[in-house]
Amino acid sequence: MKNQFISSLLFTLAVLVFFSGCEYRVSDKNLKHIEVTDNNRTFYEIFVGAFSDSNKDGTGDLRGIINRLDYLNNGKPDSGKSLGIEGIWLTPIMPSPSYHKYDVIDYYRIDSKFGTMADFEELAAQCNKRGIKLIIDLVLNHTSSQNQWFLDAKSSVKQGNLDDPIVKYYVLETERISGRTWYEFEKSPDGRQYYYEGNFSPQMPELDLDNPDVRREIINIVKFWLDKGAGGFRLDAVSYIYFKEDFRNIQFLKWFNDECVKINNDVYIVAENWSGVMSVQNYYEAVNCFDFVMSGASGDIYNTVTGISNVTEFAQRLALYQKQVMTINPHAVLHPFITNHDMDRAAGFLPVSDYIMHIAANLYILSGGSPFIYYGEEIGMKGSRGSANTDANRRLAMLWGDNDTVKDPEGASYDSANQTNGTVKSQLSKNDSLLNHYKKLIRLRNANPEIARGIIEPLNFSQYTTFGGFISDYNGSKAAVFHNTGANEVNIDLSLYTDVNFFVLRGFAGAGSASLVKNILTLSGYTSAVLK
Repeated sequence: MKNQFISSLLFTLAVLVFFSGCEYRVSDKNLKHIEVTDNNRTFYEIFVGAFSDSNKDGTGDLRGIINRLDYLNNGKPDSGKSLGIEGIWLTPIMPSPSYHKYDVIDYYRIDSKFGTMADFEELAAQCNKRGIKLIIDLVLNHTSSQNQWFLDAKSSVKQGNLDDPIVKYYVLETERISGRTWYEFEKSPDGRQYYYEGNFSPQMPELDLDNPDVRREIINIVKFWLDKGAGGFRLDAVSYIYFKEDFRNIQFLKWFNDECVKINNDVYIVAENWSGVMSVQNYYEAVNCFDFVMSGASGDIYNTVTGISNVTEFAQRLALYQKQVMTINPHAVLHPFITNHDMDRAAGFLPVSDYIMHIAANLYILSGGSPFIYYGEEIGMKGSRGSANTDANRRLAMLWGDNDTVKDPEGASYDSANQTNGTVKSQLSKNDSLLNHYKKLIRLRNANPEIARGIIEPLNFSQYTTFGGFISDYNGSKAAVFHNTGANEVNIDLSLYTDVNFFVLRGFAGAGSASLVKNILTLSGYTSAVLK
């Protein structure tokens, strides 16, 4: 059905071109949304405690997210009134003693600061109505040291009840094994000292994921949340499942993926692996992964927009990366992003006023797969660890500008005077704001299914530094993405670089405009265009 719809859309465009000559300027009315029936989506990461506060206690909560859904996706994708995202990733929502919640006390409840299970079920239902895939952070490597499993294990060892199954939920040894981090656990009545593994901190004891009882517990947790309405999971720090043992980690992730699919064959799973490019590609054998090669102040996007590398090199690397990943897993979906909650915010190193942030967004959101936007990125929020050396400065309160009472997380020390790009409220009314750029950009991507789903063929514009692009082929339908990352307008005769004839300008996003006449593309500075 989806392919029939796409074919019908392409036929309609061809007819329009026939009657309008060789130039076809797209307006927003032409950017019709194509219903997402697969998992190539534009996602939005929400650090829950810093997003929106519904009960005026200063902490973001699930009800706050429900109240802001119309901002994210109002259920009317062709209206252009909302951001138009198709997926939401919630950072951990389970009870935890920390503000970040990556140390879980109870896998079957909602942290009371974030609301109730009824709130989550309502959020999931509202997302489902709007075509949003809702995924939640699932932390399986370790629990909180306040988790009842850990407390019961300590009690059993202290009493000498070493056969208690709960004791074997954790990685315990009677001596510290080199290469990993160990902490004193308890002494048994015979005087033996036990140690537990905690590679992140003493508050995060490692689970024994070889234990069949633990694996059964994981299956129960997965089923519980999928039954509550979650559409899938973001998996934290997968290279630490078995401490930096890639082969064992990949085998575990294969098992995890298979068990999830048994419960829901449409489950969405994406994994975090901070290791090098080759390691990330290898993990694609089991699950989709975030593509860290693009991100941060030294990634491919930054290098391209700052002139360290040119756009042709970017397109070539993107195509090669996609090919390498799909050689490992033909069904893989790339997951490009600029930053997330563990990184300094992008607007700190990609200036908004110079349109560098705009064109950087174009590079990754028009790169295919499922791009992930970090909340506040779309308004140019800033935040960095700085001299305070705290991740709380990367997870600051969303700047709504409408008296939302959400506050910065505990430990944050970032100077609010550094926030120079405005708020959601101040940007909504400005046609050229970063927020409105993101809205148009996401509509452009969503209206052209080849971008998200196609095989990338780079074009060679090596004599240009700031101009380049690629063709994306999806089931024989070709769309092309071109970027101008420089300040000056370019006029390019595309027939000199490809045998593909382009008849339709599907749209553009950036500081300027674009036009197409007889395969000659005119593209303003800091602007990207999509052609058919």
